[in-house]
Amino acid sequence: MSDTNEAAHPLAAGNATRPIPFPPGKLRRMGIIAATLAVAIAIAGIVIREIKAHEVARWTSAQATPTVAVVLPQPEMHASQLVLPGNIEAWYAAPIYARVSGYVKRWYFDYGAHVKKGQVLAVIDTPDLDAQFAAAKATLNAARARVNVFKANMQFAQTTYARWRDSPLGVVSEQEREAKKADYESAIAQYDAALANVKSDEGAVDRLQALERFRDITAPFDGVVTARNTDIGDLITAGSGGGSGDAPQLFRIADVHEMRVFVQVPQAMSGSIQPGMTADLDLPQYPDRKFKAVVATTAQAINPTARTLLVELHATNVDDLLQPGTYAEVHFNLPPNPHVLTIPTTALVFRESDLEVGVVGPDGRVQLKRITLGRDLGNDVRVLGGLSLSDRVINNPPDSLVNGEVVRMAKP
Repeated sequence: MSDTNEAAHPLAAGNATRPIPFPPGKLRRMGIIAATLAVAIAIAGIVIREIKAHEVARWTSAQATPTVAVVLPQPEMHASQLVLPGNIEAWYAAPIYARVSGYVKRWYFDYGAHVKKGQVLAVIDTPDLDAQFAAAKATLNAARARVNVFKANMQFAQTTYARWRDSPLGVVSEQEREAKKADYESAIAQYDAALANVKSDEGAVDRLQALERFRDITAPFDGVVTARNTDIGDLITAGSGGGSGDAPQLFRIADVHEMRVFVQVPQAMSGSIQPGMTADLDLPQYPDRKFKAVVATTAQAINPTARTLLVELHATNVDDLLQPGTYAEVHFNLPPNPHVLTIPTTALVFRESDLEVGVVGPDGRVQLKRITLGRDLGNDVRVLGGLSLSDRVINNPPDSLVNGEVVRMAKP
């Protein structure tokens, strides 16, 4: 039983440590397989390294290409406002001066008084003028009396000359006839000279009489007294306030039924201002109220010093709340201009040469375009030229942005 078991197990009983030999063909196949696996592993490592290298290069290239955000220019679709300072002036304003010298006898209207055209504002006492007027009238009366005398002398000389002229020949001498003719012609000349003197004296009287009417200082039109610079007893000198030493201004009258508003519009915005446009007036003394005004005309010329256009607006003054000399904020209601585009202020590129924006072209490359800038609205700016609606404008461009640079557009 034991012998049989030992024969069935050749490794038992002294044969356990002896290896079983492999056939030579099997060993060769196993070596080839191991070599093949080693080569395959080496090739796989090389391929993996190449793939990783390409991925790293592609990632590096992608990271080197800047990513930019783009915006599309927007057309102006709604009316906008242009706010500028303005000065309110009266429809008419006239300083009142004296035409004759004298003393203020009395005045009738003070500051703020409403007056009608022709109403007497003050009366001037003119003793010097009165004396000149009386003397001129006396001189005129004397000249008229002399005219009557010379007229009588002329008529007598005419009658005498006619009698001597028509006498028969031989009754009077030719010399006496010529003498009577000369007397008659002399009387005519004296009469004509007296008439000329009368005309001159009448002119002097008329001139002084006209000056006498200027003793009454009257209002030239309906309005409000905005200044009174005289008082009873003041010595008044005739003239106007054209320079130092001239006569003082007695009154100032302003017609305030309608007001004129003057605004200096910058040249860049002057093309948007047209007659008939409406505007709102904001006055500091009436913060809760707006006044309407209409553009009446412009100066049609740019001030070369300030580069502004003078614009005149008209505003009705029904409640007499608008006062001459008032400061006002003028809000122009500008109609939309479809040719004007709007972009963010952050899209502007400030370079030494000019103002530019970066635009992404169809090939993904940057194009720097010069633009004509309009109004600055704070967060946005108006572009008058240089862009189109289809341009993809780079927002917040880097300082290093150059023409032809390749960029990637970020997702909206």
